[in-house]
Amino acid sequence: MQKLVLYFSLILFFASCASKPKNAFDTYTPPPAPDYSKTSNWAALPNQIDEADRTPHPDLKDQQVSAEADVFWLHPTTYTKKRGNNQWNAPTSDAKLNEITDKGSILNQASIFNGAGKVYAPRYRQAHIQAYYTKDKVQGKKALDLAYQDVKAAFEYYLQQYNPVNSSTGKRRPIIIAGHSQGTTHAVQLLLDFFDGKNLQNDLVAAYLVGMPVPKDYFKNIKVCETPSETNCFCSWRTWNHGHFPKDHQPNNNMAVTNPLTWTTTTTPADKSLNKGSVLRKFEKSFKLNLVDAEVHDGVLWAHKPKFRGSFFITFKNYHIADLNFYYVNVRENAILRAKTFLETRY
Repeated sequence: MQKLVLYFSLILFFASCASKPKNAFDTYTPPPAPDYSKTSNWAALPNQIDEADRTPHPDLKDQQVSAEADVFWLHPTTYTKKRGNNQWNAPTSDAKLNEITDKGSILNQASIFNGAGKVYAPRYRQAHIQAYYTKDKVQGKKALDLAYQDVKAAFEYYLQQYNPVNSSTGKRRPIIIAGHSQGTTHAVQLLLDFFDGKNLQNDLVAAYLVGMPVPKDYFKNIKVCETPSETNCFCSWRTWNHGHFPKDHQPNNNMAVTNPLTWTTTTTPADKSLNKGSVLRKFEKSFKLNLVDAEVHDGVLWAHKPKFRGSFFITFKNYHIADLNFYYVNVRENAILRAKTFLETRY
């Protein structure tokens, strides 16, 4: 079985000995808030060696040293029903959890963007996966709100210390906002609070809001990207096995869905021959060409089951685990293109 599939399967499919928060959110003391002046509270920074610096093939170069844009990456939930994970929010000082985050999301997802910009990825007191599944939605929201407090604080620190307004140009460095799953939950709120209709929107290259449903009209001023090179817009998709939908699927919904092989929202299927590289095996060895197709269909992205060694054992219908890895090289090249277009048209 592929390492990536196994890794994310542990996140999505829980063992019988799993634990989860049992008490009300208000009855426990959350872990201390992270201090973002400490590099230990960042999973990735452009001036330190981390998993976001790596690439799966020598032809894909880490361009962070010379990059003129920044990427603010928000990782998905890695605090799951593993034994002992029984609080609503995870401490950022948990070394084992940080290793899971770094070897999983930062390596396999954040690294996609090191060709387009300098990668900043904060650690945050992420909400337990149960926050999304608990019947008590109030408790889950409180845990997610606490996590967002950290994301907001990290972004404010980033603006102040890493990307202040340039005194000569009066501008900041261009910014890409990107996230997956819980990271997208927080990225959406970040865009509302800092970008949508605000001055900072002028610095937004694009947002990649992957793994969560985002309505087309969620933002007042940030529209869905309709072309590969469009800027100041957002892309979003959730990948499902062809012919399948989420349990709560509503037909004719208003969800934004971008095809990561054509970078349009049209429903015309994109053949897997357009797929320039998927990362599913040993990260540093290579990527696989033409692995999977993509089709925008009624609020989700459909993909036929890929064929590779070990894929016989993959029986789940939700391809959430590979939203970005299925389209690794295409997303990478698109982020580079949008950053280049933004810089060319800005000055």
